[in-house]
Amino acid sequence: MIRSLYYAVTLPNASQPFNVLYLKVYYRASCTDSQAEYMTGIIPADLSHAPMPIVLFFNGINIGIESYHWLALKLAHANLVTVLYTYVAETLPGIIGLTPGIDLSKVRPDTYGSAPTCPAIQPILDCLARLNQDEKSPLYRALDLSNIILGGHSAGGTVALQNGQFFDQVKAVFSYAGHTMASTMLGFAAGTVLKIASKPTLLLRGDRDGVIAGSRIRYGMEERADDPVAKTFDEAYQESAGSQAYDVLIQGANHFSIAHPLDDTTGRSFLDMPMSRPAAQIRRQIARLILAFLQKKPLNGKHIVVRRK
Repeated sequence: MIRSLYYAVTLPNASQPFNVLYLKVYYRASCTDSQAEYMTGIIPADLSHAPMPIVLFFNGINIGIESYHWLALKLAHANLVTVLYTYVAETLPGIIGLTPGIDLSKVRPDTYGSAPTCPAIQPILDCLARLNQDEKSPLYRALDLSNIILGGHSAGGTVALQNGQFFDQVKAVFSYAGHTMASTMLGFAAGTVLKIASKPTLLLRGDRDGVIAGSRIRYGMEERADDPVAKTFDEAYQESAGSQAYDVLIQGANHFSIAHPLDDTTGRSFLDMPMSRPAAQIRRQIARLILAFLQKKPLNGKHIVVRRK
């Protein structure tokens, strides 16, 4: 049984009303048939799998967490407690929308690498620690707080890649359609790729990604220049002894293949190219690749090209 719980976290140093994160935490549960469960719907975690690693997943800009519900279920079935959250704030200066939360002051030539670029991470980790210690919480003693995985899609994937270096408890990072090419609007030279940690890293991308292709001008790149995700794999990942990184190109997938259902009234889905394979088939493949990576199994299958460091 997979259940989820909701929680709210205040974001320090943020101004009202844009200072609250709304969490949804998915976990494997074990029903006890108690009266309290029948009345509240709150069912405790299955402690036979405890302590369970935690996946903190960052949404793309203006993509609701409902679009990642399918993936959260897959991860929770694999005994990975999965955290999604909703945060409404500035996505760009003066523009309000759904965001994973990015501190642009920490993404500049003189500041990048000095501190986390996402101020939401530490408050969420602190909240999970409290839930893990609270005897009334369904997650009491269920969480492995020393085994955190950062994952994300699009800008959320960028957040995951940028921040693994700042938290010792982060053991792996995965991203779909995310990269660390830096915007020239933030003061970076054209073609700059920001470094990421030498932790196990999985970069997933589709060969029909119209959003990344249509955004290359942000990085001072020509439309037909190298793929930003490929450049992140080639130039950003800092190899070290025992480290591993994968760049996986999924044939027929586009920018939003990971998001289902997709709300196309917001965001930039109009830039994307159509998928050339069944969407459900691609989603199953995305989930299999993520789980294989996290379970340290071979990454293989049809319709993919894998590079490894």
